[in-house]
Amino acid sequence: MPTFSTRHGFDSPDPKITITRDAPEDLRAALVDIAYEAGLTPHVMRRIVCQVLRVRENPGNWSPFPNVNSEVREHLDSCRWFEVYDVIEATYAHLLQPTVSPSHPFDAVVRPDHFAAELNRFFRRRGIGWQLANREVQVRGEEGFQTAVSSATAALEASGRATAERELQEALRDLSKRPEPDLTGAVQHALAALECVMRDVCGDQNATLGSLVAHFKGTIPSPLDQAIEKMWGFASERGRHLREGREPDQAEVTLIVHSAAAVATYLSTKTRQ
Repeated sequence: MPTFSTRHGFDSPDPKITITRDAPEDLRAALVDIAYEAGLTPHVMRRIVCQVLRVRENPGNWSPFPNVNSEVREHLDSCRWFEVYDVIEATYAHLLQPTVSPSHPFDAVVRPDHFAAELNRFFRRRGIGWQLANREVQVRGEEGFQTAVSSATAALEASGRATAERELQEALRDLSKRPEPDLTGAVQHALAALECVMRDVCGDQNATLGSLVAHFKGTIPSPLDQAIEKMWGFASERGRHLREGREPDQAEVTLIVHSAAAVATYLSTKTRQ
């Protein structure tokens, strides 16, 4: 049953994202609680956690509460931060299996949607820069970033540009890699997505993004086209042809992915119209 605040639409603005390379204690605890709410039992959670962490189940623990439950929580409390997100993905994958049985004494209903929704709600409320989407834990940016990427994905799918959509998804995966993001990979995939759209729009399947912007004036309105040329140059220097000490930082890469997604949306929408 929905909570009082959910039924009446009471909520507060999401706090600024402050947690990315960490899994706070309250997240580790909430993960287990939400898994139980979604229909899993302590024994099932122990099997998932032990498989992911490659640790042996304690054969002396039989009773679900408190023994097995305590074992699950102890493993999660002591593991490395990025392994918590590995457990989240494994738990969600288990819940999505069509033949999954909760093995619950009260025949609980397995609810993967509840698991994903409540975890994402927890991430937002605690300023954690991750989200459970497309069956994996992905990086979550501020609202503007999320809107740009979601709009781009929808626009590319609607316009039948599957290759560009895949490249954008790969950029997100690179930003989401644990324990450290693949920043140069994210730059390359984001610009590849935009380049793919530009080639399709301009009818030239061989030119680079920089050449397309320069030779097909008006495709991107001036002076915004100059910004794209500069971004291409930045990506070439910092993402594709690296020099020692010139690696991009995460804020710069997030800006590039955000900008590439926004321009890809513009081009896809414009050509459809």
